[in-house]
Amino acid sequence: MQKNTPIFDNTEIAFALKSDSELERAYFLFKMISIEPLVKIGTAATNFALKAHLPIEGLIRSTVFDHFCGGINEEDCLPVINNMYEKGVSSVLDFSVEGKESEKEFDYARDVVLKIIEFGKEIKAIPIAVFKPSGFGRLNLYEKISQGETLTIKEQEEWQRVMDRYDAVCKKAKTNHVAVLIDAEESWMQDAVDALITKLMTTYNTEKPIVYNTLQMYRHDRLAFLKNEHKKAKAGGYFLGYKLVRGAYMEKENERASDMGYKSPICKTKAETDDNFNAALHYMLENLECMSVFAGTHNETSSYLLMDYMAEKGLKNNDPRVWFGQLYGMSDHISFNLADKGYNVAKYVPFGPVKDVMPYLIRRAEENTSVAGQTGRELALLTKEKKRRRM
Repeated sequence: MQKNTPIFDNTEIAFALKSDSELERAYFLFKMISIEPLVKIGTAATNFALKAHLPIEGLIRSTVFDHFCGGINEEDCLPVINNMYEKGVSSVLDFSVEGKESEKEFDYARDVVLKIIEFGKEIKAIPIAVFKPSGFGRLNLYEKISQGETLTIKEQEEWQRVMDRYDAVCKKAKTNHVAVLIDAEESWMQDAVDALITKLMTTYNTEKPIVYNTLQMYRHDRLAFLKNEHKKAKAGGYFLGYKLVRGAYMEKENERASDMGYKSPICKTKAETDDNFNAALHYMLENLECMSVFAGTHNETSSYLLMDYMAEKGLKNNDPRVWFGQLYGMSDHISFNLADKGYNVAKYVPFGPVKDVMPYLIRRAEENTSVAGQTGRELALLTKEKKRRRM
């Protein structure tokens, strides 16, 4: 039950950083995204044009890329980072290049994250770094370990290099007092990631949470996992950090479970997922003495609920153990209104070469199309702000 005074309808605060032309561009993009057949056609056409090396990167850059991404490299993101921080919103720079497979590419991704952590040391607006497990190692390797299969000598050496990449990033993060969020993958490769992150927590979370795992709460087993990890942390004397999200691979998870004949790890309904997410929020708020939470959500109800939990616990809005997070280009009405009230808020700011970031951008478009109410809410708020500015 929401107790806080509604704040997310204030469009003047939500879109203060957007010029009139940027507001119009945002409205146009979400209008296009709201039409599912158009998204499918646009996705196919864009993929074809990029593979055929047609000169469309400039068009992509000036429209969908600039709305959902901070730039093509770290330096390119600085104006976005600085502008948001003036409004109290921090940045999580996310190197959103996907689908790489070589050791050279994995090492490059590690080096980018290390550079971001250096940025965080110098720039208060970047208190958190992030990386995706598939950016540091092969998916098939994670899967093989998760399934308990025996690794070859060559694979053992490869896994050691993966662990070394994680360790280098976490060590640097602790030295520079920057938190590091490690994103989640599909369930059939997540066990290897979980085990590795727990080991890193025992090493680097001895004074406060530096290393954060990610819990996809559309999985019905994650609340039990959280409680079990809490027991281990209390026994081991280290802190826990978790980013809570609802999840990103529902269709893929359900299809694989059906094809292979095992019970899907995904909650049966959205309501169950919502209950699971909110229960995890409550559990973590009840145990803040040894854990910190990064609530990655575009859901207004869950955001209000977390605000209520904080108020009930007598926590300050800017308690360093509680963060709210949304994606750049989405849910500005949540991010900037929370920041205006003094809460800790960070936007995930994707960056990378236009061509390499396209899979990320396509997924954003598809998710906005499929999530009921998301695009409609964005359009309603943008329309409201356009009318307000004309008054």
